[in-house]
This record gives sequence, structure tokens and C-alpha cells, in this order.
Amino acid sequence: MKKVLFSLGILGIILAGCGSSSGSADGSADNSTSSNDQVKIVAVGSTALQPLVDAAQESFTQENPNYQISVQGGGSGTGLSQVETGAVTIGNSDVFAEQRDGIDASKLVDHKVAVVGMAPIVNKDTKVEDITKEQLIDIFTGKIKNWKELGGADQAITVINRANGSGTRATFEHWGLDGATPIQSQEQDSSGTVRQIVTQTPGAISYLAFSYLDDSITALKIDGVEPKPENVTDNSWKIWSYEHMYTKGEPSKEVKKFLDYMMTDAVQEGPVKDLGYLPITSMKIERDAEGNLS
Repeated sequence: MKKVLFSLGILGIILAGCGSSSGSADGSADNSTSSNDQVKIVAVGSTALQPLVDAAQESFTQENPNYQISVQGGGSGTGLSQVETGAVTIGNSDVFAEQRDGIDASKLVDHKVAVVGMAPIVNKDTKVEDITKEQLIDIFTGKIKNWKELGGADQAITVINRANGSGTRATFEHWGLDGATPIQSQEQDSSGTVRQIVTQTPGAISYLAFSYLDDSITALKIDGVEPKPENVTDNSWKIWSYEHMYTKGEPSKEVKKFLDYMMTDAVQEGPVKDLGYLPITSMKIERDAEGNLS
């Protein structure tokens, strides 16, 4: 009998020990359990913002393997409309929700994560590197039809535009073309595709976010100002926008964790700069949805 009681006592101690290992006075056990909960985030929209969010999610999910984050393009209009309906977790956009027709901005919460400059790009064989703002407008409205009119090669100008839902297009038309309507032309909704077409098409011109600029194309100066990040910070280069990650209402704590990560030094001083974006903190001016500077 004594042996049975002794065995039961030992068993009780073991069970008690197992129970105490699942929790602690500071609640760390609960945190451990919650950190293993699977979290799915779908971010859709701006292709200009896509490379940054994709790069950030890679490092974030390495540190947080319970997160599954899908990053897709489709354009700013798609991102805003889908996040408003609740079809996706995050709507990526190059434009303020207030600037997009059919979007109820009051339902959305704006999370600005970076600034992106945008530049007109041309096929390298055009032999043109610097044009005036007026010439840029005349090209996209069809008044200038050949690069020889600008001192370049004798090549017909082929305009490649972006799709209507593109935030890059909205930004370029507003700040690059002063609101002028471009001629009807081929449209593409992918930044990568635009770069490839301009690279392969003699006389082609389009526009891209700085994050897509490379040696395969020529980024045009405008009135002698070079399209580079330091010229965006003081608005010397005016074709730029904030990169927004919108949520429908305030984000859950799980989604907020990823959005907060976007603003850490690891991202702002890493992928943001490496991919050609600008950290929010580098801006010397601010611009609101109406275009007012402060």
C-alpha cells in the first residue's frame, strides 16, 4: 500500500510539472501558442509597389514562418476596389483612395510605406536623353511623332501606355502630362512587361517607377532634371507618389505586425533603398490627396 501511495505521489509531481511547463507567470505560453497560429495575408494592387512588398514579405516570413503572404499585381484600382469589398487583406496603391472614382475612402485606412518616383523611359536607340515638359506632353498627345524632331534618331514614336486602373498612369498623367489625355495606344498593366516592350521596340516610349529602371532602357531627364531619388525629396522631380497599403478599417494585430515591419529600419534602409524607393522620412516636403505641398 505504501508503494502505491508513493507511486501516486510521484505521478502527481510529474503531472504538475508538465502543467507548469505550458505556461508562465508572464503569459509567455499564450504568446507561444498564438505565434504558431497560421496567418494568411493577401496583398493586391500596384505593380510599382509589388517588388517592395514582395521583398519585405520574404524576410518577414523567414522570421515568422506561421505567416503566409501572397503579393499580387493588377493595378492600384484593383487593389483599392478589392480591399474595399473585403476580398483581399491589403490593397496596394500608388494613389490616395480619395483620388479613385468609385472608392469609399472612409472605409479604408491608409498606411504609407514609401515614396516612389516615376520616369518616362525610351528605347535606347532613340538617342534622346533630355526633353522639356512641353515636349513630353506633345509626345504623349501625338503632336510630336518622330524622334528626329527632338534631335534623335529618325524613328517613329511608339507610345506604350498603362491600363486605366494603373496608379502609375494616374500619377504620370497628373504630374508628368499636367492632366493631358494621351493618345490611344497599346496598353499594358504590368511594369515588367512595359520595360520589356520598350527595350525591344525601336522608337518606343512609356513610363515606369524608379524601382523598374535599369540599363536596358533610357530614363529621360525633364528640363535637365534627372529622375533620381534625391530629386524627389525636395520635389525638384515632380512625378512621384506615396506608396500606400490600405486596409478595410483598422488592421488586425496580425496584419498590423506586418505593416509595422514595413516601417522598420530593416525594410526602410534595406529593400526600400535597394529597390529604388525612398523612405518616408527622407522627404523634405509632404503632398496631400489634392496635391497641396507642405
